[in-house]
Amino acid sequence: MSISTTNPEPQPSRRELNKAATREAIASAALNFLRDRDLNSFTVDDVAAAAGVSRRTFFNYFSSVEAAVTSYTQRYLDSVITAFEARPASEPILESAQAALSTVGNTSDLAILAETFSYTQDPLMDRLQLQAWDECTMKIAVVARHRLPEDTTELYILALVGAIMGSCRAAFLIWCKEYGADTSEPSLAQLRQHLDTTISLLRNGF
Repeated sequence: MSISTTNPEPQPSRRELNKAATREAIASAALNFLRDRDLNSFTVDDVAAAAGVSRRTFFNYFSSVEAAVTSYTQRYLDSVITAFEARPASEPILESAQAALSTVGNTSDLAILAETFSYTQDPLMDRLQLQAWDECTMKIAVVARHRLPEDTTELYILALVGAIMGSCRAAFLIWCKEYGADTSEPSLAQLRQHLDTTISLLRNGF
């Protein structure tokens, strides 16, 4: 009888768990303020107090209130990258992207991403949202580069990944115009449908 030598996944330390909990508390407090008030009507001090941390601790995690809210976008997009990386290496890039987008995240994660996306009317918030999407684009390009033939040009890779991410952002924009900050189940189902449809458009060459 063979004995498995597979090592279990390392468990996060208490310090790592505490840091994650503090980060989540700050981001959640910032989002709660934004749900009820204009972005300019509350401060870092307000958010820190609501999260039960000091101003100094706030800045150990985020550079601004906007960055705290945008962290939800970054977290969701990182989960998309993880799902994309887990797809079979032989699978076409667009098929992997469509599968990753259709399965990644639970309903509550998608709801928060959709909600924060609806707050991009503020110029600074919009800039940080775009930055998160751009960073995700470059990370996916790295994965795609390893999966495509060695002679694939950089232009092809960046154009392909840029088209994927641009079309996904377009799906969010259309959804936002249709539903605003509505994150009910029917609304989120439509968002997932938009994401699936936009990748289908790319796969079928429009």
